[in-house]
Amino acid sequence: MRIRPFKKCDADTIISWIKNERIFRYWCADRFESYPITGKDLIAQYEDLAFNDDIFHFVAFDESGLIGHFNIRYPDKNDINTVRLGYVIVDDSRRGQGLGKKMIRMALDYAVTFMKANKVTIGVFDNNPSALYCYLNAGFKDTGVTEIYSCLGEDWTCKELIYIPED
Repeated sequence: MRIRPFKKCDADTIISWIKNERIFRYWCADRFESYPITGKDLIAQYEDLAFNDDIFHFVAFDESGLIGHFNIRYPDKNDINTVRLGYVIVDDSRRGQGLGKKMIRMALDYAVTFMKANKVTIGVFDNNPSALYCYLNAGFKDTGVTEIYSCLGEDWTCKELIYIPED
């Protein structure tokens, strides 16, 4: 597996992995107002952010094609030592093979090695146990901090996780 920057031609494939609105909200929370979206919608959002130097979009791939997608951003422009992962998704036909954990570890390595981050955060809904398990196994720790989101007529608890690299 390798990672590379997102290309416009990746958008339709990434969106095809989102089979229902629950998965959509796990992926983006409230970042898009309506469901479903198209690859063009994803591209439009990313193009709106293109002049920002604080967010970077990636895909993971192997010889068979795309495996997953994530972004890394600086949540606070005044703190270049902290980055946040988001929009994490793995091809639904390839889940359960440890590829998500491998992709997250590659994202963490990129954040620490190239972005010089000394702290990486991510939010995960507690009703998405497979993602929570993946992130914890990749090295994140639960901070105990939560936030409530209203999704699909329900209150969802989002757990804040943190990764601090070892020296």
